[in-house]
Formats: sequence, C-alpha cells, structure tokens
Amino acid sequence: MPRDSSAVLPAAVLFDMDGTLVDTEPYWMRAEREIVAAHGATWTHEDALGAVGQALLTTGTMLRDAGVPLEPAEIVTWLVARVNEQLRESVPWRPGVLELLEELRAAQVPCAIVTMSYRSQAEVVADGAPAGTFAHLVTGDEVTHGKPDPEPYLVAAGLFGARPEDCVAIEDSHPGITSALASGARTLGVPAEVPVPPRPGLNRAASLKQIDLETLARIASGEVVDLLG
Repeated sequence: MPRDSSAVLPAAVLFDMDGTLVDTEPYWMRAEREIVAAHGATWTHEDALGAVGQALLTTGTMLRDAGVPLEPAEIVTWLVARVNEQLRESVPWRPGVLELLEELRAAQVPCAIVTMSYRSQAEVVADGAPAGTFAHLVTGDEVTHGKPDPEPYLVAAGLFGARPEDCVAIEDSHPGITSALASGARTLGVPAEVPVPPRPGLNRAASLKQIDLETLARIASGEVVDLLG
C-alpha cells in the first residue's frame, strides 16, 4: 500500500498495554503470587488467568476474597508498585510492537495506550518507546468504568476527536476485547496469556509481527481479517 494512502488508515490506533504492547502479565502474576505468599492466602494459576484484563480494583477484590487481609485499594497500591519495580528494570515489548509503532509514526497515524493499569505504569512503558510515540494515555485510575465497559475506548477516540469506528483497537484479553467491540472500534485480538476465540466482527492475529499498515487499513475499512484461522 502506498505510504501516501493515509485516507484509508485508521484515525488512530488504540493499544491495550499489558499483554498487547508489553509482556507484563508475568510481572503481574509474580506480584500476585508474592502478596498471596506474604499473607498465607491461596491463589491458583487459574485465578491469575481470571484476573487478566480486569480493572485493578476487581483484581484487588479477587485477591482479598482469596485471603489477602487488605482492602482492594491497598492490594492494588502494592501490586502497582511491585510491577513498576520490574518495569524499571526492563520493558518487555511484545514481538512486532516496536516495528509496528515505527510504521505508524512514519505514516503519521497517532497512537494511544488504553489500559486498566494506572498512569504511573503507563508512563513507564510510554517512556520506554521513542519520544512522541503515544499521543494519549487512558488509564484505569482515570476512568469511571473500566474494561469490559466501553468507556476507556470511547474516551480514547474522543481525545483524538475521532469516531470509535474510525479507530483500530488492539487487545489480548476477553474484557479488553469486549470493551473495544462495545465502543464501536474496529478490534484486533492478539492472544498472549489467554486464547482469543472468534467473535462476530473481531479481527485476530497470532502476533503483531503479522500486522502492517496494509492490514490495519483493511481492518479500518471494516473488513474482518482472521490470521489465526
């Protein structure tokens, strides 16, 4: 596709963060295991998978219910600090992310991070990308209703002055995909910790290494692209 065909490209690309841009789910799971072990609670791998993509206060409530004797907000504060420590040591970009971000920058397609993680974490990740890569951050501590509610993606599209259906959202989790689809955004699911089963209107890929400007243009036009088969 010619690089000057900007009219067919998305108005913006809205990236989920954990599991989509960066492989931080292992960081979260490690933090969850640590806080559970410190308090003698029980937290299975299945519990951890159930927390993927949820609003952080939901995860905090799940951990409290599993036996961590703290309020959900206190649990979240601890988890965020622990994951931030790990991110400062290394930002674990997912395969194909940096190459796709560079293509989007070259084509002048703006990008945002739309995450249920808190701003302090999103800023660490955004700072690890080339300057100016992300025009906006929409974070879990700054929305009223987190994923799977459509609010985060509606807010993100609004920050660009765009209709959600003119944007492409990229997600890895069921709550995130539900949020993006409900907002009206063209949605691409790329599995990380959990499978991405087919859903009406959902585009899928095994990795962002499969995604380029031409594919994003096809998705933005309303075509449903399934590279998982």
